[in-house]
Amino acid sequence: MLQRTNDQTESANYARIARTIAYLSENHESQPALEDAARAAGLSPFHFQREFSRLAGVSPKSFVAHLTLEHAKKGLREGASVMDAAFAAGLSGPSRLYDLALKVEAMTPGTYAKGGAGLTIAYGFHPSLFGPALVMATSRGLCGLAFSDEGAEDAQLADMRARWPKANFVADEAGTAPYAKAIFSGKGELPIQLFGTPWQIKVWQALIAIPEGKVTTYRTIAEQVCTARAARATGAAIGRNPISLIIPCHRVLASSGALTGYHWGVNRKRAMLALESARAGI
Repeated sequence: MLQRTNDQTESANYARIARTIAYLSENHESQPALEDAARAAGLSPFHFQREFSRLAGVSPKSFVAHLTLEHAKKGLREGASVMDAAFAAGLSGPSRLYDLALKVEAMTPGTYAKGGAGLTIAYGFHPSLFGPALVMATSRGLCGLAFSDEGAEDAQLADMRARWPKANFVADEAGTAPYAKAIFSGKGELPIQLFGTPWQIKVWQALIAIPEGKVTTYRTIAEQVCTARAARATGAAIGRNPISLIIPCHRVLASSGALTGYHWGVNRKRAMLALESARAGI
């Protein structure tokens, strides 16, 4: 009973900080004061500063400082050649999320084309700094990670289920909890099972090679995967990435440095980039 109470308390803490991160991302241009952010969290400035720093790993001030577009453009200039070795890691290699090691397996095109027929996919919602996280996994690894706003979980589940319409989905929060723990603690080995066309998987492979705290462009990835003329097709493949954060499609910007579209929301993309660059001390 005590463990359950502790888990509920920590979930509430995550929800408060996630709401504040969303608030800061939406209002970054006005550079909100600590008191404003604390008010959004429903905490005193002292307790907010402590909880934000504990869960996010950076101070609120540092996070806000990394939310600007100019900071993203600076990162783009500095990381212009980050894709030069994009395929060196193949489909298996280290993640830049702390000490999290990815073990990636790609399913055959035939399996993907069947819409998930014959597959059982477990799913569960877990607290995160970016809102409720929908974690989905087969018996062989993580196959989906999505984020939603509080109260929009059903819509997010429907969106992800549509990717594998013929699969058998089973609610299993306990079964997906180890994946959530590895993802958000950044420690351990994380098996991943990718479902996509050969082209999509090739693009997702390139995304895995982008280091944490760095960004690149759609055009640069297209050049690495095929040719610059394939930038639009590359963008479409990036938009179909089913595993947010871990396959870091949020690290891809327009050539101008603009954030552009993101399946889970541009403000969430801004927050992810700001948190990563702040943690990396960039």
